[in-house]
Amino acid sequence: MTGTQRTPTRAGEGQTLADVGEFGLIDLIRERLRDAPQVELGAGDDAAVVAASDGRMVVTTDMLVEGRHFRRDWSSAYDVGRKAAAQNLADVAAMGATPTAVVVCFGAPPDLPVAWAVEFADGLRDECQEVGAAVAGGDVVASGVVVAAVTAMGSLQGRAAVTRSGARPGDQVAVCGRLGWSAAGLTVLSRGFRSPRVLVEAHRRPQPPYAAGPEAACLGATALIDVSDGLLADLGHIAVASGVAIDLDSSRFDLPEPIQAVAAAVGAEPLSYVLTGGEDHALAGTFPADVSLPPHWNVVGRVLEGEPAVTVDGAAYEGPAGHDHFG
Repeated sequence: MTGTQRTPTRAGEGQTLADVGEFGLIDLIRERLRDAPQVELGAGDDAAVVAASDGRMVVTTDMLVEGRHFRRDWSSAYDVGRKAAAQNLADVAAMGATPTAVVVCFGAPPDLPVAWAVEFADGLRDECQEVGAAVAGGDVVASGVVVAAVTAMGSLQGRAAVTRSGARPGDQVAVCGRLGWSAAGLTVLSRGFRSPRVLVEAHRRPQPPYAAGPEAACLGATALIDVSDGLLADLGHIAVASGVAIDLDSSRFDLPEPIQAVAAAVGAEPLSYVLTGGEDHALAGTFPADVSLPPHWNVVGRVLEGEPAVTVDGAAYEGPAGHDHFG
């Protein structure tokens, strides 16, 4: 993702969703979508038709709920749209696939400004553009808070999917992308501040390393996962699915100065943000020990024989391993 800043054109200025109605909103959004060759039939019919180049399609879905995943006083509609797309596109990449299209179900209160809904759609569209994917359609409905449920599709382009269950003892564990930035940004916002701005922006709009997913597949990754709930928690899924133990080397992690500053201000360990912070959507994978990885993949640990668990420097990590929606 390039992180290019775009200023969306405002539409429906001064109107609410109740003013324009369901079909008026759909028309406004459809006008802003772009055609893509992989979408044979897009928004406007009972269903979209999306090409599957090798007869298979990777499919994933995720939700954003106002008050749980974002706040309108913390994030712009455009940022929320980009985030909604990013968390799903990253899941496609984590299978070793290239995203092709998304559909979105959007729920909102009738008094929501039309401009907010349209800017959300712009953000969704522009994040998809980062990987050449298209918004192929969706649905809108009234709800008590803003809710977005996005389903993303992707193509394996003839490759085998990289799952969570293929890690083997002796593999190296590596990460591509940022860790802890979003969680530190949430800490800043939760305390009523807006600085360090780089962390706040990381929380508002993640920057997943989309291309690293297909790259990992081509490099021979044995397992791969999107870091959405925290590195320890998500590597735990690989450990359980593969029936292996994973040990991380704390000295291999970068601790950026902004994260160190926030940790010092709140009396936390900087490493805790890196190990347990979610929503950066980095990719974590396991690779055969003899694979030479590009420098943007940071080798942080190894896969061992043993009961499924994730340890740090050979010991169990003290404290929560990451986010739990019902915890």
